Amino acid sequence: MMNIPIRVIITGTTGMVGEGVMHQCLQHPDVEAVLIINRKPSGYKHPKLTEIVHADFFDLMPIEDQLAGYNACYFCLGISSIGVSKLDYYKTTYILTLNVAQTLVQYNPDMTFCYVSGAGTDSKEKGTGWAAVKGKTENDLMKLPFLQVYAFRPGFIKPIKGLTKTHGFYKYINWLFPVGRALYPKGFVTLPELAQAMITVTEQGYHTKVIEGKDIITLGKQS
Repeated sequence: MMNIPIRVIITGTTGMVGEGVMHQCLQHPDVEAVLIINRKPSGYKHPKLTEIVHADFFDLMPIEDQLAGYNACYFCLGISSIGVSKLDYYKTTYILTLNVAQTLVQYNPDMTFCYVSGAGTDSKEKGTGWAAVKGKTENDLMKLPFLQVYAFRPGFIKPIKGLTKTHGFYKYINWLFPVGRALYPKGFVTLPELAQAMITVTEQGYHTKVIEGKDIITLGKQS
């Protein structure tokens, strides 16, 4: 579908998922350039990498002129609903995400937008919990006039050894991965699989816009 190099914007790289996706993109031969946008410096340096430090994702006007010329966005920014008010979760999960996407589509209508959602997301938007908020976010992203929009719904994500943003508790629960992968494979994916799946749909497209765990594994095997 795409035979030109990928120029990707990645958000959330100060977190585990975003850092892992960035790491894989920097190593991938099909990725020409990576732009990361963070509230604080990531500390990463790489020939392919450009970083914008910008505190307010609800107001991108000061950096809009730096966002043109990209054909992919891997949106990995997100927060847990645990310990957060419903209003704050809605603002960060829905309003912030849509604000970024609406800005990007103005400058990059040929962009593939990949949104990291989560297993259990409710596309029917029933109720007021996290699953409904994620579902509304997915649905409204897909209404925007991007070239392609995909919602990725991983469950347990195995981190990449050696990266710095991995949650500390993973060292206690990583032993679950081979067991879970054997018994319930669609609920257990690796970060390299997730990143490669994003690259694959950017280049080749996919038959469904909601990418579940089993799809991530299938797409993650391609290169």
